[in-house]
Amino acid sequence: MTSNARKRFSAMRNLALAITCGGVLAGCQSMGGGVALDPDNTSYKRMVTQGEATKIIVPNIYDGCQQYDPKMNIRKSAVGQITATDGTVITVPAETAAQKGLGPKSFDLYNECNKIRPENTAATSAANVPVVEIDADGEVITGYIVADNYYEMWVNGKLVSVDNTPYTPFNSSIVKFKVKRPYTMAFLLVDWEEHLGVGMEQFPVPVTPATSQYYPGDGGLIARFSDGTMTDATWKAQTFYIAPLMDPKEVVERGNIHDTPNLGGRTHPFARKPNCEAKCFAVHYPIPENWQSPRFNDTNWPRAWEFTDQEIGVTALPAYTRYPELFDGARWIWSQNLVLDNVVIARKTVR
Repeated sequence: MTSNARKRFSAMRNLALAITCGGVLAGCQSMGGGVALDPDNTSYKRMVTQGEATKIIVPNIYDGCQQYDPKMNIRKSAVGQITATDGTVITVPAETAAQKGLGPKSFDLYNECNKIRPENTAATSAANVPVVEIDADGEVITGYIVADNYYEMWVNGKLVSVDNTPYTPFNSSIVKFKVKRPYTMAFLLVDWEEHLGVGMEQFPVPVTPATSQYYPGDGGLIARFSDGTMTDATWKAQTFYIAPLMDPKEVVERGNIHDTPNLGGRTHPFARKPNCEAKCFAVHYPIPENWQSPRFNDTNWPRAWEFTDQEIGVTALPAYTRYPELFDGARWIWSQNLVLDNVVIARKTVR
């Protein structure tokens, strides 16, 4: 299938699944199985910031990666704070389990920092992956995960995996957990940034005269589990941090949807690259309480969008491409805009 054909297929699949779920952008309710939902506590109050964070609270969450190969793409995963126009102090790019030192840390499928680089699927093993127990009488499920950049994974409100490499080099992970159906997976996903507060980074690296110092990166999540669950457009995905923007009015709010429909496109190379650099705006939304819980009410959240390998830019990413069998059938997902949406929560209830 050609690249254009894959993109057309992905777009048609996105539209078909949206119509099936009852709306062009609203997804099917992810909760079910007889568990009562809490009231919807998602806040759609926007908070606006401009410019880069002036306070760095963590210079680098993960500084354990050694540059033993000059081609390694090692970036600092810093965390900062910025004050919105309404006075709200916001952590950028996000407040995460990694920042708080919570675990368990992810088990490596592929990780250059730890020199774990199996050549193919046959060379991998999940035998030594620890099992996180949610239900003592549950089923042991094995999963394979790649996130661009950071993920933390919760099952029924319990933290089961925290990405051990929040930014780069790009890595992939294996997870095992024991649970009964129905169960709910919730991922906090962060497209990390070097220019904290404006959603931009240096690209490409290693740095050359052609490197852009202010480049809007993009995100993505793909995961496949041994019980047949995989990422696709049946998941829910809501965005909470949108940047870089020339003007906060570029974010259009349609009920539960935070969209940027008039900025050229939702993926590279079509997404607009603003020239505001360190003066760009960002729009933020509060992360709702208990978003990890199976009782959390995501009924009004939009469904996830699917993206191709080409759109994500991972056709030469060994952490992913060496193991096609492990991700067979799964789709890359994110919220509406792969480039501008920097913090996303994705949820799925498996019945």
